[in-house]
Amino acid sequence: MASTVPLIVRLLASSVSVANRAGKIIRDVMSKGELGIVEKGKDDLQTEADRSAQRCIIASLSAQFPKLNIIGEEDNPDTEDEIPSDWIVIDTDKDILTIQCPSNLQGVKEEDIVVWVDPLDGTSEYTQGFLEHVTVLIGIAVNEKPVAGVIHQPYYKTLIGGQKNIGRTIWGLQEVGVGGFTPAPPPDSLVITTTRSHSNPMVEKALQVMNANQILRVGGAGYKVLQLLEGVASIYVFASGGCKKWDTCAPEAVLSAAGGKLTDIFGNYYKYGPSESRPNKTGVLAAVNNDLHSYALSRIPEELKNTLSKK
Repeated sequence: MASTVPLIVRLLASSVSVANRAGKIIRDVMSKGELGIVEKGKDDLQTEADRSAQRCIIASLSAQFPKLNIIGEEDNPDTEDEIPSDWIVIDTDKDILTIQCPSNLQGVKEEDIVVWVDPLDGTSEYTQGFLEHVTVLIGIAVNEKPVAGVIHQPYYKTLIGGQKNIGRTIWGLQEVGVGGFTPAPPPDSLVITTTRSHSNPMVEKALQVMNANQILRVGGAGYKVLQLLEGVASIYVFASGGCKKWDTCAPEAVLSAAGGKLTDIFGNYYKYGPSESRPNKTGVLAAVNNDLHSYALSRIPEELKNTLSKK
């Protein structure tokens, strides 16, 4: 059956299974207590979990889809080392394989796709014990646009039939919708979600002008977008250049599949082609619907936009 399923649907189904395995690797590294922290730059950490999870994701997807262009946050982590066989995932999510693929994506070839991978979004929070903020992000872009995405939470806990389960995987596909969670409307009052560990005067100025009832400061782009999707927050505002394409590709795909919108501070969509620069230099503005996004966009002062555009 799988061979007759369009490529995009097969890739999404595989990405869900692969993200689950990467989440287990992240938990295993934490439980062993040897995080192997490396400083890549200012406020930019990498751990053994980041490196191992990325190796799992890239090796697994490359084994099934050898012509994919996969761009990961961690530059070629230990590629010369042999990858444990149980890190190579060839399973696919059977439920996703039954999805009806949108007509405009049915003819997509591997060479047309760019997969953006953040193997552990929220590394700083991971090292500090804020484990619910941690996500695994796999974003699938076609013609520079995110069309499908996976957000996996390794430490999400649920109780099913008296059994405690850990981890959950949320997915989204353009024109199909989302799965793995129950979407909720935005809160009655205006609640902003923003960075926990990468603030600066521009970020704070953008928050002040929103006139929010509450500001939530959390880690990881994936976790912030989940707050929008589950009705915890109304708008995600980050008026700075700290995010990268692998931070936003999967969240944008899932959010847009749910009817939301993610752009830069100017209201422009980011492009996710293979030659695009990695940094999202003009910030992030996201909301679960167009009205909230338009409100947030209208509140950003021109002077702040001018400052950010010169960065």
